[in-house]
Amino acid sequence: MESEQLFHRGYYRNSYNSITSASSDEELLDGAGVIMDFQTSEDDNLLDGDASIGTHYTMTNGGSINSSTHLLDLLDEPIPGVGTYDDFHTIDWVREKCKDRERHRRINSKKKESAWEMTKSLYDAWSGWLVVTLTGLASGALAGLIDIAADWMTDLKEGICLSALWFNHEQCCWGSNETTFEERDKCPQWKTWAELIIGQAEGPGSYIMNYIMYIFWALSFAFLAVCLVKVFAPYACGSGIPEIKTILSGFIIRGYLGKWTLMIKTITLVLAVASGLSLGKEGPLVHVACCCGNIFSYLFPKYSTNEAKKREVLSAASAAGVSVAFGAPIGGVLFSLEEVSYYFPLKTLWRSFFAALVAAFVLRSINPFGNSRLVLFYVEYHTPWYLFELLPFILLGVFGGLWGAFFIRANIAWCRRRKSTKFGKYPVLEVIIVAAITAVIAFPNPYTRLNTSELIKELFTDCGPLESSSLCDYRNDMNASKIVDDIPDRPAGTGVYSAIWQLCLALIFKIIMTVFTFGIKVPSGLFIPSMAIGAIAGRIVGIAVEQLAYYHHDWFIFKEWCEVGADCITPGLYAMVGAAACLGGVTRMTVSLVVIVFELTGGLEYIVPLMAAVMTSKWVGDAFGREGIYEAHIRLNGYPFLDAKEEFTHTTLAADVMRPRRSDPPLAVLTQDNMTVEDIENLINETSYNGFPVIMSKESQRLVGFALRRDLTIAIESARKKQEGIVGSSRVCFAQHTPSLPAESPRPLKLRSILDMSPFTVTDHTPMEIVVDIFRKLGLRQCLVTHNGIVLGIITKKNILEHLEQLKQHVEPLAPPWHYNKKRYPPSYGPDGKPRPRLNNVQLKPIAEEREETEEEVHLLNSTTL
Repeated sequence: MESEQLFHRGYYRNSYNSITSASSDEELLDGAGVIMDFQTSEDDNLLDGDASIGTHYTMTNGGSINSSTHLLDLLDEPIPGVGTYDDFHTIDWVREKCKDRERHRRINSKKKESAWEMTKSLYDAWSGWLVVTLTGLASGALAGLIDIAADWMTDLKEGICLSALWFNHEQCCWGSNETTFEERDKCPQWKTWAELIIGQAEGPGSYIMNYIMYIFWALSFAFLAVCLVKVFAPYACGSGIPEIKTILSGFIIRGYLGKWTLMIKTITLVLAVASGLSLGKEGPLVHVACCCGNIFSYLFPKYSTNEAKKREVLSAASAAGVSVAFGAPIGGVLFSLEEVSYYFPLKTLWRSFFAALVAAFVLRSINPFGNSRLVLFYVEYHTPWYLFELLPFILLGVFGGLWGAFFIRANIAWCRRRKSTKFGKYPVLEVIIVAAITAVIAFPNPYTRLNTSELIKELFTDCGPLESSSLCDYRNDMNASKIVDDIPDRPAGTGVYSAIWQLCLALIFKIIMTVFTFGIKVPSGLFIPSMAIGAIAGRIVGIAVEQLAYYHHDWFIFKEWCEVGADCITPGLYAMVGAAACLGGVTRMTVSLVVIVFELTGGLEYIVPLMAAVMTSKWVGDAFGREGIYEAHIRLNGYPFLDAKEEFTHTTLAADVMRPRRSDPPLAVLTQDNMTVEDIENLINETSYNGFPVIMSKESQRLVGFALRRDLTIAIESARKKQEGIVGSSRVCFAQHTPSLPAESPRPLKLRSILDMSPFTVTDHTPMEIVVDIFRKLGLRQCLVTHNGIVLGIITKKNILEHLEQLKQHVEPLAPPWHYNKKRYPPSYGPDGKPRPRLNNVQLKPIAEEREETEEEVHLLNSTTL
């Protein structure tokens, strides 16, 4: 299967479930990230794919923990490309950490030599705090800009402020002296489009004209957003969180966190939110913050030259993104820890907290909503909750879990089908159609016409004496003599019943449109739509419980708390709990979600209802599938991501997964001191694999180390240019001491400095459960399989992902505990327990066949889907 390029950036087109060819539109814009097929790409596999001379890899002794030598010690001057990774590769965490430790030791050893070296040492020590400070400042500033622009453009669909074109509807009427309390949103300065075009403020003609202009602006914003994404930054589409999770796990996607992506995502996020589509800006703000962190990390050599250290900055940036999205700095840190980060040391926790603090401070200084809060829907409740309310809270949790399970399955099914339908081939057309349907259906209903954040604010808000919403149209007690904050429960009026019907229609509309909107080719977050669905359901349940308690206050469950004239039920609290439950059902977040919602409300007493609802939604959702929406999209797109939350419960061994298989060509290896430069060059030229185990000799087959193809190519070319006497017949030596050679022999080439002397190895009888844990916790790219110190094969991250996918399709029953202790032979052994006569299984062939076999390479999966 061919790999196609997207703007010369290396998009890989196929996943497990998609092998359809793409049209021109799809090539330009394929989804919430690219569709990466780790069967054909070089994402994480050192022994697969094309490793041409232009490919870049980090060159730090292959991750050897004990060695202090470098390839650069062998060479006189640095070579361009050394120290970087190619696109769609996975970083080697062990090598990167070793490189950082060596850099740190080198700086410490020189800091006492001079004042300049001491200054450099201090700069290096403080660079981590400087980069997260800059990231927090930029994230807060961009979030404030996005909030202000999105509010203005959202109101632009309904009208314009003649006195100041840059004011939104609310700001336009702030300074008006002709605004009444009952009609606070009407003022002479604000003109609807019907008033401007046809001169009518009321009547059917005015309604139709406003309807037409609403649809026109919605389509214009959506079309402009998708065109900007398509032309300038295809990576700017989608939420970005699945890709951020994959990048933080060590995957390289060049350009995904670049300056063009940042610029276009910032602009198109405003347009997408203003178009009225069922999406939010909170998820994409995490992507925006990570772009800022990535860009600023290039100002500091400590992070620009080390991919593992750079991911510490990205973890802090994701915390800053959630901090400005929800006004929840602590929740942002927990979100980064729980949901997106793969490697989260303690110092990253501190820096994430500081970045979230700085970002929240900047956003608070900008005050985009004019309410001295970081979010539009900040609320405070003054009424306590009662024990009997746990039952409806748990029911809301069940609803959230069911909604999450339904949404994940429906959205993934539609995204998978999108690849084979005309919508998938023409993403611009899809966005226009979805925007048109959304605008046409949303305008007649006042709750769907509202900006989603404003809708959540109205649903969260408790009914006080100054509220004029139809949700607060209760029949008042005529005997009330004064206005108080806590109004007692009252019978619902006609406005409340009318609002309930409109909310039910809005709930159905939001559920359907969110399924089809998430994943289209514009920036689209999922937090706000999910919270809106939960808030609608929660408000309906809250009103129902409130009326039940009012009319049946003598029931035993209400009798103790809900006396006549008491303020017993708070419907807004139910909306908040429902919002948390639905968001938890979709994302499967728990601790961070509770803290985020707690910071939104500012009340400690509501943590227990939130915890009950969120945990219930997670349990119900997990009953239908343990994957959250982001993990599901990662798997759909074929990203090389090993989820640490996923349990491995199967009974396979390392020998069942390693390559080569029984029917594969044998494993090609390098010997310690028996091969010439020409032999290695022929092996490199005739194969396209990226690494070779090094053994002692053909007879012993004992493992010495592991050499990367890129290292070999650079070292040999440099030696030919800079060392005299290196020819094709020169002996290549990976050993510490050069063997004795005849006097007439050419000069040997010593390559021990590029050899990884401590590659990770497991035995052929190691359970795959342990192997998977090793790959997850150490971030390995490959692991050699041995038997009594003799190399049998290799396991790569790609092999593990393929194996996990196969096991999901063919689930095997759990074996008894003694299964692992039972003597089992790998597939490379015969029924009698003796090694098969194959080169890669340490038994030599006859001399006539030896040359043919040694030229073979490890054969991983062909370019076909599973």
